[in-house]
Amino acid sequence: MRTARRVWLTLHLYLGLGLGALFALLGLTGSVLVFYLDVDAALNPRIRVAAPVPAAPAPEAVLRRLQALHPERHGPWRIEMPLAADAPLMARYSNPVETAGRGFAPLMLTLDPATLEATSQRFWGDYAVSWLYDLHYTLLLRQPGTTAVGIAGLAMLVSLLTGLWLWWPSRARLAAALRPVLRSGALRKTYDLHVLGGIYGLLVLAALAFTGSALALSEQTRWLVGGLSPLRAPLRPGAGLLADGAAAISLDEAARVARGRFPDAELRWVEAPGAAGGPIVLRLWQPGEPGRRFPRTQVWVHPASGEILAVRDPRDNSGGDTFMAWLHPLHNGEALGLAGRWLACIAGLLPAMLLVTGWLRWRHKRRARRATAERRGGGR
Repeated sequence: MRTARRVWLTLHLYLGLGLGALFALLGLTGSVLVFYLDVDAALNPRIRVAAPVPAAPAPEAVLRRLQALHPERHGPWRIEMPLAADAPLMARYSNPVETAGRGFAPLMLTLDPATLEATSQRFWGDYAVSWLYDLHYTLLLRQPGTTAVGIAGLAMLVSLLTGLWLWWPSRARLAAALRPVLRSGALRKTYDLHVLGGIYGLLVLAALAFTGSALALSEQTRWLVGGLSPLRAPLRPGAGLLADGAAAISLDEAARVARGRFPDAELRWVEAPGAAGGPIVLRLWQPGEPGRRFPRTQVWVHPASGEILAVRDPRDNSGGDTFMAWLHPLHNGEALGLAGRWLACIAGLLPAMLLVTGWLRWRHKRRARRATAERRGGGR
């Protein structure tokens, strides 16, 4: 038993001291990103909507406005409908020439939903919250960084579980050990902060670490989940669906087609076909889906005929598809509403506290061992 405890203690110590700064960085950046749209609006007041707009603008009107602002951009625009009456409308152009070779760096626009005036035009990664997102997800190292983040999530899970094993008291002492009381004295208070922070935050931190790791290691996650439950293959109807000179149907007509298929759903995203003549892709949110901003209900509409090419309905999901659909909304707390987002935000602060208290605890023990060694040496 003592040997096992020594092993787990050593593992917990080295994970905490060796990767604690990375855990803290991911936690702190994640806390901000839970509310990153609100943070962006606070940093850039021009984005804010002056007065609530009761109805979202028509997608076709938005597309025409985007094409007027950027007539040289002939690729598809993705339009995100406002999340609330006082929220801006957002759009993105996926492959601008200005950021070619930078990986994910689309042109991001916000528009006033009442006037369709552009209130911001920026490239992803060039403004604060998008840079912070890249730091959180890739450590600014692209794919190698994403892999490192995924591995760090697994390491954090091990650290949490070893900490739980080391702390676990006897049944008689369990109730007393769970009392949220900080004892007097710097040594005891540091220990209590470390233990109580880890125990009370365990479930949320474990969920954040697990979902973050699964999202970062997406290919490995799909392979593992697909081995247990069939996963639906990504639907990618091709381009070239418009004959030369043919006119595409309006985005409003495509939205009507999609709503005819899902009459109770809320339109969230519309992707225009662009000059390549791809399908019109609509993303809708159905009640019961865990993520409203990035829902999984999708409809692919032929840009010329208006016929439905493909549909993705989460109600037909396998267990594996449902698992994958919940990862992101759980990671940012959206699946549990505003309370869940605040819970994720507060939990993101805990790794920094655990790092500081764990480091202080290690120093206290180190000093105690030195003092003991000096006393023994002086008695010889």
